[in-house]
Amino acid sequence: MKVFIDTLGCPKNFNDSEMAKGILEDNNFITVNQPDEADVIVVNTCGFINDAKTESIARIFEMAEYKEAGKKIIVSGCLSERYSDELFEEMPEVDAFIGVNEYEQLPEILSGIDEGRRVKVSHSCSDILKIMPRKLSDNPYTATLKIAEGCNNRCAYCVIPQIRGKFRSKREEDILEEAKQLAEAGCKELILIAQDVTYYGMDLYGELRLAKLVKKLCQIDGIHWIRLMYCYEDRITDELIQVMTEEDKVCKYLDIPIQHASNNVLRGMKRRSTSESIKNTILKLKEAMPNIHIRTTLIVGFPGETEDDYDELVDFVEEEKFARLGVFTYSQEENTVAGEMENQIDEEIKAERQDGIMRRQLDISLESNREKIGQTLEVLIDEIDEDGSYIGRTEYDAPEIDNSVIFTSEKEHKIGEFAMVEITDAFDYDLVGREV
Repeated sequence: MKVFIDTLGCPKNFNDSEMAKGILEDNNFITVNQPDEADVIVVNTCGFINDAKTESIARIFEMAEYKEAGKKIIVSGCLSERYSDELFEEMPEVDAFIGVNEYEQLPEILSGIDEGRRVKVSHSCSDILKIMPRKLSDNPYTATLKIAEGCNNRCAYCVIPQIRGKFRSKREEDILEEAKQLAEAGCKELILIAQDVTYYGMDLYGELRLAKLVKKLCQIDGIHWIRLMYCYEDRITDELIQVMTEEDKVCKYLDIPIQHASNNVLRGMKRRSTSESIKNTILKLKEAMPNIHIRTTLIVGFPGETEDDYDELVDFVEEEKFARLGVFTYSQEENTVAGEMENQIDEEIKAERQDGIMRRQLDISLESNREKIGQTLEVLIDEIDEDGSYIGRTEYDAPEIDNSVIFTSEKEHKIGEFAMVEITDAFDYDLVGREV
């Protein structure tokens, strides 16, 4: 039986899809790259906010058109986990719905739907994360490594704990073994992911163990960059900063989704951080690593956000000058504390506030990029353009979401190789250069 998996959403979902493909191939199924080649189509959905839900539902209906060709349809992931009962009733064209923790059951589920049974499986949650087989790309020079699953934070706007369950760390020895396997497969950039990587180890070992884990990962041959994503500000310890400072393999890049800078809004969001603690942590990071690039995400239009709160956020963005920044408008979600709050903000005002910050960020990003003109930076090659130029990233840029470096070279390179590039020009979100 041939299976095609279509993935939407965040890197954690793509990691899940790689695992699903690995499980299937270990059980003698064949995974394919196009839906028309498959007997079964799996849509791995996102269901975090309204825009993601809309996109996921549209994709399900798009893939359901293949039913006429006799193909089976499975829906998995966050949307399926969150709304399995409703979707099972409203989408009879879908043969199975599974959540985010059921991929190990896929071979059995496929056998069931092949016999004509509709299936719905969700809300199962193992306390232990195991090393699972993964099917990587043909050139896995960059790969994610999930070090934990679930979340114990209870942010007022967020449904992730309801979808993915409580926080569960993967055992350190299993993470190190998986990292070695990735390195042997050709991985050069290791991206650590979880809902909150900085909480790693607390449930298993009774202490925050990210710094110790990163230090051990740095000893693995073949890994050239280690990138940390999804770090909570209040758990960025002095020990972690020291490891980042001392270890050359650790990218001087940190993803810290702070969400807001007004204490009034942060309290409403039920975030542990304060405006003061965020500023202090950023200062410590910049003092230890003057070249660090911090990526953050913000939410505008949270219920009760006043003009003063918004102005404080704008001032904060202009003061901190984040090299990488994204802004979301607040999405009112059912079964959340914030979803029941009064003083919901009009969608037009949310959009205006988002646009206002992103316009300012264009100038900040351009300023940051122009400072790199004349510098020589190490670049990891992601693409080769038709004209023979190369497109890659520096250690300051995560794949898919951050800046690119477009450069020329007299040498011939392959995707996944590194090059030293002198930056000759800069734009809002791209750099231009030539290999030296």
